[in-house]
Amino acid sequence: MADEGTMALEVSGLSKGFGEGASRITVLDGVNVALQRGAFEAVMGPSGSGKSTLLHLLAGLITADGGEIRVGGTSICELSDHDVTCFRRRRIGLIFQDFNLIPTLTAEENIALPLLLDRQKPDAAQIDALLARLGLTHRRSHVPIKLSGGERQR
Repeated sequence: MADEGTMALEVSGLSKGFGEGASRITVLDGVNVALQRGAFEAVMGPSGSGKSTLLHLLAGLITADGGEIRVGGTSICELSDHDVTCFRRRRIGLIFQDFNLIPTLTAEENIALPLLLDRQKPDAAQIDALLARLGLTHRRSHVPIKLSGGERQR
């Protein structure tokens, strides 16, 4: 593969299936991908083709049946569940189809939550800057149900 220093993501021989025995379905089989830092790529395909499964594997949300996934040079397949969770929290950004916001927390609290889970003290100035960047300063104390779909997505 290409120079590790320029690669954001390297995948080789990735496979994943679901189910047991005769009902087992292979979703991904021998997937190879190399993405350079700063590149913009898209995962496209028909419904049920494995796009979400691939993204869940790349983020370490589920484990592969075989193959290797390297994110920024780190093999996430070799990390413990705890370590892959910490790695994902610090190095991987995801936007889910469903927003995965905690319904009882405000916009500000939902933004601070990943830092708290990582045992970091949220910096008020950093949270303020992020709220401003997302155009949510005036909505900081609103719970998700009080936000528009676009505001929840941001």
